[in-house]
Amino acid sequence: MSTNFEQKVATWLAGNYDEATKKAIQDLQINNVSELEESFYKNLEFGTGGLRGIMGVGTNRINKYTIGMATQGFANYLTKTYPGEKVHVAIAHDSRNNSRFFAETTAAVFAANGFKVYLFETLRPTPELSFAIRYLGCKAGVVCTASHNPKEYNGYKAYWNDGGQLVPPHDKNVITEVEAIQSVDEVKWTGGENNIELLGNEMDEAYIKMVKSLSVYPEIIEAQKDLKIVYTPIHGTGITMVPKVLAAFGFNNVHVVEEQSIPDGNFPTVAYPNPEESETMSIGLAKAKVLDADILLGTDPDADRVGVGVKNHKGEWVLMNGNQTAVLAFAYMMEARRAKGVANANDMVITTIVTTEMINEVAKQNKVACYNVLTGFKWIAELIKEKEGQENYVIGGEESFGLMIGDQIRDKDAVSAVALLCEMAAYEKSKGKSLFDKMIELYVQYGFYYETLISITKKGMNGQQEIAAMMEGYRQAPPSMINGVKVATLLDYELQKGTNLINGETWKINLPKSNVLQFVTEDGSKISARPSGTEPKIKFYFSVNTKLNHADEFDEKYAALQNKINGIISDMQLN
Repeated sequence: MSTNFEQKVATWLAGNYDEATKKAIQDLQINNVSELEESFYKNLEFGTGGLRGIMGVGTNRINKYTIGMATQGFANYLTKTYPGEKVHVAIAHDSRNNSRFFAETTAAVFAANGFKVYLFETLRPTPELSFAIRYLGCKAGVVCTASHNPKEYNGYKAYWNDGGQLVPPHDKNVITEVEAIQSVDEVKWTGGENNIELLGNEMDEAYIKMVKSLSVYPEIIEAQKDLKIVYTPIHGTGITMVPKVLAAFGFNNVHVVEEQSIPDGNFPTVAYPNPEESETMSIGLAKAKVLDADILLGTDPDADRVGVGVKNHKGEWVLMNGNQTAVLAFAYMMEARRAKGVANANDMVITTIVTTEMINEVAKQNKVACYNVLTGFKWIAELIKEKEGQENYVIGGEESFGLMIGDQIRDKDAVSAVALLCEMAAYEKSKGKSLFDKMIELYVQYGFYYETLISITKKGMNGQQEIAAMMEGYRQAPPSMINGVKVATLLDYELQKGTNLINGETWKINLPKSNVLQFVTEDGSKISARPSGTEPKIKFYFSVNTKLNHADEFDEKYAALQNKINGIISDMQLN
C-alpha cells in the first residue's frame, strides 16, 4: 500500500468525519483491504460533467464528503464569477439510493454559502432541472444522478445558467476550484437553511406547458387519442412526468408497466436500468405484445434517455436503436413542420460526430442547416447559444438514445421525446402505417444507414491506462485497410486534424479537442473510437450504408449491412 493511500485513510479516521464513516473504513481495514485501496487510491475526479462513481466511503467514492467538497468548489467559482450578486441555483435528484440525501447535502452547502436554493420536493427528471434553471433565472444547477449506470453508482451533474452542462471555460475553472478544496473542514455545511425553497407542482405545470408547445400536429393526436401506448419508467423519475405529459398531449390509452412503475434505487427487475438494453426493456416488450400495442417506450432513471419498441414489417416486436430513433425524430420535425407550414428558413438541427450520417442527408434534402458537434448535449446547448438570434434551433440528438426538442431546455429530454414519438406514431397510424414502415420509407428516400456500438470495459486502477494505450496505438499506427477496404480518411479530434490517407492532404478540425479517432473507408463506412467520459469504457461506433431501392429489398440489404459490420469488428479484433 502506498504512503499516499495510507495518509488518506489516516486523515479520514482522524478528521471531522461521522462515526459511521470511520466504522466503515475500519471494517474494510479488517475484511477487505483491496476494496479499501480502491476507495482511497485516488480522488474521485470532478470531470467536465461533474462526478460519477460507486457509492461508499473514501476519496474515490460518491459520499457526503466528496459531494460536499465538490459543491463547495462549485460555490466558490460561482461566488467569484458573480461578485456582489445573489446567486440562485436549482437542485434535483433521481430515484437512486441516497440521491435525496446527496441532493439535500448539495442544497445545504450552497445555502450555507449564501445562495438562494431551489430544491425539488421529490425526485424529478433531469430535463426538468435544466428547464427550471432557465425558467427561474438561476446561475447554475445540480442533479444528483448516475443516469443509466448500475445501482452501485451515483453522481452529480453540474449545470450553468443556460441550463446546459458545463462547457469551457467554466468546466475547467470549476474543476480547478473543486481540486483546491483539500479538506472537509473547508466546506460550509450548515447555516443557510432559510435560503432553501422547495419546488413542486407549479414548476411541473410550467414544464408540461412547455413540452405541450412542441407538438406539431395536435389535431392528429385528437383523431388518434386511443393510440395504444406502453410505457416503463424503469423504476425512475419518468413516472412523475411522462404520464402527465402524455395526458396533456391528449393520449388516453396509456399502459404503465406496473412491475417497473415504483421508483426504486435497487432497480429490482433489471441488471442495468438502461433502455438501450434489450433485457431492461423485456418486461415492457412482453406487455406490449399482450396488449397488441402501437408503441413501447422506456426511460432511464433520470429520464433523459428513451428506448422505443415497435412492430416491424413482419409484425414482430423489435427495439429501435438510438440512431434509428434519432432519424425518425429529426425527419418528423423537419418534414412535419414543413408540411404544416410552420418551418422557418433559418431552421437548424444539431447532431454529433458519432451519430448516424443519415441525419445529415435528411437535413440536406430538406434544405435545413445541420451542424455536427462533439459527443454530449452540452455541445449542442453551446451551439444553440452561439447561434441564438441568427438561426432557429428545432431538434438535436445523438446515438445514445438522447433527443432535445426545442430550445427551452438545454439537455437531453426523454419526457418530451416520449410525447413526440407517440405523436409520430399517431401521425403514421393516421396514414395506415407504423413507425417501422416510416423507417423503411426513410431508408429508401435518404439511403440505408446502419450502425452498431461495442463497449469494452476496463475496470480498476489499470483500466484507464489500458484504454489510453489502445487509443495511442490507433493514433500512432492507424489501420490502412479495414475489412479489405482502404481507409481513406483519419479524423483525430484530439489533435484537431483530418488527414486524407490517399494523398496526404491535411486540414484543421474546428471543434474543441476531444479524445476521439475516426476512420472513414473508401466505401463510406465509418469507425469511431472514443473513451467514455463517465464510465471505465472505450466505445467503438460502426456505421455502414448502402442504397435501398425498394422496401422489398429491406431484409436482404439489412443482412448485408450486418455482415459488413461483423466483418469490420472481426478484422479489428474487437469481438
